Parts: sequence; structure tokens; C-alpha cells
Amino acid sequence: MIAQIGIWSHGIAAGLFGLLAVWQFARHDWRTSAGLLGVAFVLTACWATVAAATGPATPLAALAETGRNLGFLTFMFVLLRNGLGDDRRPFVGLIYVALFLLALLQLLIDAAMQAVPATASWRVLFYDAAVLLDLCFVIGALLMVNALYTGAAADTRSDIRFTMIGIAGIWAYDLNLYTIAWLTGDPAVELMALRGLLMIGLVPTFLLGTRNSAGFRMKLSRKVTFRSLSLIAIAGYFLMMFAAIQLIDQFAGGNAGLAQVAFVFLMTAGAVILLPSKRVRSWLRVKVAKHLFEHRYDYRAEWIRFNHTLAQADAEGGVLDERVVQALSEITEAQGGLMLVCDGDHVMHPGACWNWDTLSTAQPAADGMLGNWLAASGHITELDPLRNGDFGDPDEIATLIPQWMFDEPDAWVLVPLIHRDQLIGAVLLKRPHADRTLDWEDLDLLRIVGRQAASYLAEARSQDALAEARRFDEFNRRFAFILHDIKNLVSQLSLVARNAERHADNPEFRADMIATLQDSVGKMNDLLTRLAPKERGRSEAPRVIELREIADQVAMQKGDAHPIRVAADAQCYALADPFRLETALTHLVQNAIDASPADAQICIAVGAGDQEAWLAVEDSGVGMDEDFVQQKLFRPFSSSKAGGFGIGAFEARSLIAEMGGRIDVDSREGEGTRFTITLPAAEPADTSDQDRKSA
Repeated sequence: MIAQIGIWSHGIAAGLFGLLAVWQFARHDWRTSAGLLGVAFVLTACWATVAAATGPATPLAALAETGRNLGFLTFMFVLLRNGLGDDRRPFVGLIYVALFLLALLQLLIDAAMQAVPATASWRVLFYDAAVLLDLCFVIGALLMVNALYTGAAADTRSDIRFTMIGIAGIWAYDLNLYTIAWLTGDPAVELMALRGLLMIGLVPTFLLGTRNSAGFRMKLSRKVTFRSLSLIAIAGYFLMMFAAIQLIDQFAGGNAGLAQVAFVFLMTAGAVILLPSKRVRSWLRVKVAKHLFEHRYDYRAEWIRFNHTLAQADAEGGVLDERVVQALSEITEAQGGLMLVCDGDHVMHPGACWNWDTLSTAQPAADGMLGNWLAASGHITELDPLRNGDFGDPDEIATLIPQWMFDEPDAWVLVPLIHRDQLIGAVLLKRPHADRTLDWEDLDLLRIVGRQAASYLAEARSQDALAEARRFDEFNRRFAFILHDIKNLVSQLSLVARNAERHADNPEFRADMIATLQDSVGKMNDLLTRLAPKERGRSEAPRVIELREIADQVAMQKGDAHPIRVAADAQCYALADPFRLETALTHLVQNAIDASPADAQICIAVGAGDQEAWLAVEDSGVGMDEDFVQQKLFRPFSSSKAGGFGIGAFEARSLIAEMGGRIDVDSREGEGTRFTITLPAAEPADTSDQDRKSA
């Protein structure tokens, strides 16, 4: 029954594939690949005809089957060749050459089996060899189908989808068929007979494939290619072991078992030693990239990795200089590298080092002449030709390279980092595991990424310079505040010195003078403390204070120099830092003194509302116009007074703002000015709570 099914199904398949061939040739598609697909259909029809006429398991049918396989393999090879282009064809062709040789060897064995008598005892050797070759061929062919389809460009992959499904279906069935035949030692006659039904079922798939007439472009994915080649290598490795064991079993006689164990041990040991080796894997990647791909680098992947490495946070990926060295090393597969930092005179000092333990960062600096030459030329320098006396063009570089670079055997390439025609530094790369010379593609890529890395370094150094300038600006701002406060202290001490000439014998005056001097010394120490970053001397967190006390203290300090009156109807409490509030009020009172006649009284008024408390400084001095109040009053170094620093009002507003308050100004020229300090109000009961917290 199965034999009859095999005959009829193969016969029907022969007719259908013949019609497919006629359809393919009638479409007038003059592409070589389309014509070869039609030839493959013809060879498939011939094979099905022979299988129907002589039986699917006969040597003649096997001979025709090999012809069918050659037809489809040739179609795939031409399809791949048209998609890849001339410069990547040789290495890919080697894979197909191996499959073609297997198919031709199959033809020879199939032809030889025709001449071998069926009763010959050694005919089984031909049969085993034929099955093994068939098994090797279908494994390799299926891997190439996978590589061809997955490597196709995404927009043209649909053009070959159904054709690849049909071819893969044929060889996947053959893989199972020949695996069973090898394991059992006998032909799988039933499976061979049922192949006719499979071929009938695949006809619609091939028909759909012929309807896609768009052009095909091949775009090999490096990841898929390396994995496919790895699968081919693994399959070849195990098939070679299997074939060698069988040959040892046939010819080694009584020592076959020992020889097989020794062979398996040697093969396994070789795989364990070679496969983990970085040098071997690096060499394989270089060879595959050189012969299989148009370009050595996958530029998209390299650019993404390069920018990811540079963009890592310092805590995660090390300092920027080290990440730059790592990024350039990873692109060229260098084992490590050293950053040479350029100073203003183009002298290059060893800096950050990545993955190069044998090279010390204490090496002597490179002469400024080398930096000048690299800045002018941008030349990427290989050290091996210079070591060998091949100076090339330009030859002056050999006299500029430091001797320690020549003495370091792993020093490989010197890459300058140039940003806007300025040399930022250079990276000395460590020799990769698979040593090689640089070609035009390496040089172009290193030149581009060197400039990109230089821009990162230049930006980082600009940020550092800006941060340093900001620190100096903050220091200068603090110093300006302190200088203004010193001016007030000098005025106070000058008054004490003048009064000492007249009242030095008065015990009360001497006690008051000592208290004033101690207070001045304390304030001067606080001023010096405020020069330190993030320090405010005796500043405290805002707490509940009585405003009348602050007003009285300032009035007492300034009262000897000018008449001052404090006006307060009742006790008023606010949330403030007493030191900062006293400093701000002192600035405003001093400004009022400077703007008023010598006998004009200044008033410090204290008041409070439901939510806010306030201190007001009123004078009847010269006043200010509205434009000065709006545009210049609170700007540093702007003053309406001759010889004034223009700092007092600015610092006063800054101090009050830090406590959550504000300063309002009401001034008229010729009438006087009123400065009002407004702060958050507080309840008197909060004082005991605050004292308990302080205790």
C-alpha cells in the first residue's frame, strides 16, 4: 500500500513541479536567480519521475535527488551573491563550496553503487558513506537557509519567505529520514515513499514564492552570522568526531575502543583549550569580519556602545578620562589603554589608565614637540612600523615618540584627541589579542571617535573651569560682604579710639570699651569664618526672638555716632536668626546714618500683625529716586554715596531672604527713606518651647 502511495505521489509531484517550472520560465523574469529556481524545479520534477519509475529508495533515485539538491543549492548561492556584492563573496563562497563538494561526492558514491553488485559484502560501506554524506549535506544546507533568510534586509525578506520555507521543508524532512537510516543501518523505505506527499504539499508554497518578483537585497547581521557559523562549526565538529569514530571502529580492530577513547579525549581537550581563548576568538572575529562583511565594523552597534560608555555616571563607569580610554579600546578590541593629558604647552602627561597593569602612570611626560606635531597633523601613529625602522611618511614622528613607548612591547597605536584644532590629549592603545595592522577603515573610525571623545573631554574641562570660576565668584562675593562689615567695625572702633582720648580715666568707659572690643573681635572672627564655603559664622536656624532686643542692640552700637530712637508699642516676636537679623539691621542703620545730616535723628520702629512682624529704619536724609530703587539699590557695587561699596543693601536683602522674610523700600528725594524688614510672626509662648529644645 505504501509503495503504491509512493509511486503515485511522486508521479503527481513530478507533474506539479514540471508545471511550476513552466510557470517560472513563462513569467519572463530574466534574473539569474529566477532562472536557476526554474532549473531547480525541473531537476525536482526529474527526481520525482525517477522515484516514481524505479522506486524512491533506488541508487538511481538517490542520484537524481543529489541533482535536485544541487539545483536548489545553486539557486541559494546566486541569490546570496547578488545580495552581498563582490567584495564579500569569496568567504561566503567557501561555505557553499564545501556543500557543493559534498554533493559531488554523493554523486560519485551514488554512481559507484550502481556498479556494485547488490550481493557484495562491502556494499554496506558505500551505503554508510552515502547516508553520512546526505546527513552532513542537509545539516549544512539547513544552516545556510537560516543564514540566508535571517541575513536578508527586512524590506526584502518577504520576497524569499515562501521559497525558503519550501526548501527548508524538503531538507528538514530529509534530515529526519537520514538520521533514522543512520541509526538503524537500513533505508527508511516508508519515509522515502511518503516524500511524494510532502512534495505535493510544498507546491503551493513554492507557487506563492514565485509570485514575489521584487528585488532581493542581502544585509548580513553580524550577530546572526557569527551564531550561524558557530552552529556550522559545532555541527561539523560532532560529525567529524562521529565519522572518525566509525572509521576507527572499521580499521582499528581489537584496539578500536582504546583508540576511540583517546581520539574523543584529544578532540575534547582541544575544544576546551582553544574555544575559551580570547586570542583565538579575537582572531576568528577579525577573519570573519574581513572576509564576510563589506565593512570591518558594525557602525551602528559601535556608535551606540561608544556613546553608552562615555555617558555613564562617574560612580558607575569611573572618571571620564578612563571611560574615554575604555571606549576607544573596545572599538579596536585593544586590551587596554593609557590617557596622555595635554597641558597648555602641549606637553603630554600620563593620566588615566584602563586595563593595563604593566604600564605605570609615572612614565615621563611626552615632549611638547610631539603635542605640537599631533595638533598640527592629527596623525594616528602605529608604533610597530617605527620599531621596525619603517618610518614612512611623515618620518619625523619617529624622533618625537618617547622611548618608553618603544620599550613597552604592548604599545600599539597612539590616537590624538583633537577638538576644534586644539589638542586635548592622546590615547595610547594596548595591543589586541589578535595582532593586526590598521587599515583605512580603522583610521577613519579612530579619527571620528577621537574627535567625539575630545569634545566630551573639552566639555568636561570647561565645566570644571566654570565650577572653579563660580567658587572664586562665591569667595569674592563673601569677601565683598566681609569688607563692607569691616568698614562698619572700623567706624565703631574709630569712635571708641576718639572717645578714649577724653574718657580713658572713666572706669565705666573702660568697661564699655572692653565690651565693645570683645564684641568687635567676635564679629571679626565670624567674618573670617564666613569666608569658608557653606559657612555663616554664628548663624543659626530661625527661632523665636524679641525684635525690640535686636533694635536696642543696634541702637546702642550706633548711638554714640548718631542719634537713634527705638519706637516699639509692645513686645513683638518673630522667627529669625538673631545674628543675621542684627547684621542686616546694622547695614540699614549705617546706610541711614550715611544719608542723614549729623544732627538728624534716625528711628527704628518695631511692630507686628497677625501673620508678620516688622522692623523699620526711617531717616530724613537725601532719599533716592524711584529709578535707583528699582534698578540699582539691591545690585552689588551700586551706591548713591561717594566712596560707598554698594554692598550693604544687597547683603541685607540676602540675609533676610534666607530667613523667609523680605525688605520693602519707600524713598523720596530730599525727604528721606524707610526700609522695612518683614518676618514671619511668632507667639511669645514659643520662647519656652524653643529654650527647652535648645537645652
